[in-house]
Amino acid sequence: MRLIRKIIISAIILTFLAAGVIIKTFFDAGEFKKLKLHFDGESKSISGVISSEDITIDLRTGFAFISSADRRAQRTDKNQVRQGAIFGLNLNSTNSKLVNLTANFSKEFNPHGIGLWMGENDNTSLFVVNHGRDGHFVEIFDYLDNELVHRESVSGALMHGPNDVIPVGSRKFYVTNDHGNSSRLGRMLEEYLQLARSFVLYYDGENFSKVAKGLAYANGINMSADGQTVYVAATVGKKLYVYNRNKDSGHLDLRNSIELETGPDNIELDKSGALWIGSHPKMLTFVKYSKDPTKLSPSQVLKVVFQNDGVHTVEEIYLNNGESLSGSSVAAVFKDIMLIGSVFDNHFLLCKLR
Repeated sequence: MRLIRKIIISAIILTFLAAGVIIKTFFDAGEFKKLKLHFDGESKSISGVISSEDITIDLRTGFAFISSADRRAQRTDKNQVRQGAIFGLNLNSTNSKLVNLTANFSKEFNPHGIGLWMGENDNTSLFVVNHGRDGHFVEIFDYLDNELVHRESVSGALMHGPNDVIPVGSRKFYVTNDHGNSSRLGRMLEEYLQLARSFVLYYDGENFSKVAKGLAYANGINMSADGQTVYVAATVGKKLYVYNRNKDSGHLDLRNSIELETGPDNIELDKSGALWIGSHPKMLTFVKYSKDPTKLSPSQVLKVVFQNDGVHTVEEIYLNNGESLSGSSVAAVFKDIMLIGSVFDNHFLLCKLR
């Protein structure tokens, strides 16, 4: 009887522990949040894309680059080739149409994160994370005559799960590896147990090296206009990391981490240097939406402003329950226009800010 009693007590304890872990997971993922929907502006839907996972804008010209790939199809059949694209949109014209800038790129192309590089003589290059059946790459394109002309493919053993990229030279860049593990089970455990195993890589034109570690799902990455500060979003960790950058070595030193109380995705900067972050306030709901388009996932945009004395403010600019756009992953701003992209939706939002 004593043995049976011990087994019963142990089973009860394990049940309570398991229930506690589940409740904590739901709480940390934001599933119990009450959302107050708002946006002080107007928005309209722009169709013509399969997705708009990442968007970046040339702030000199107002030309937007949009990363698009059929991500749901990739999940259901990894062996079938589906050609994604980088689309362009001129924000200076109300009659502007989406243009496929990579129509002549013949390599298997499933673009993810993108980053813009402004070189000498106003030369523009776009760096693109590309997932293929034969590996992961950062593709480097030069923007010439309204077309992205492919220049180089970069890959490496350390870059087994690239998510977003920010160039710092014509062949140099930082790239986030959103998982530390490469196996499917290991990646899943990282996410649900909130393990901080992901990292940031630096490519110096020849080799990769780890320059920031201990992140819970390293996602979006960007850099200040002066090149001295690098920003990294940790989605599962619900944090924004701010690093001092050594321009010579590429090394990153942590300056600060900011609690955002949501799942930050991609990071874009406006002309004043403020950060605009597409976010997922309910991350388990987002997981459901990734598998089933009828399970709407809230869309959220945060604006982070840094003062000269290091003080920062975080403002929620946009919050929707997912009806207008589900699973917002990026917000890019040019003048009074804000583009909000989604991981899976077949449209994005063009918003007018007041």
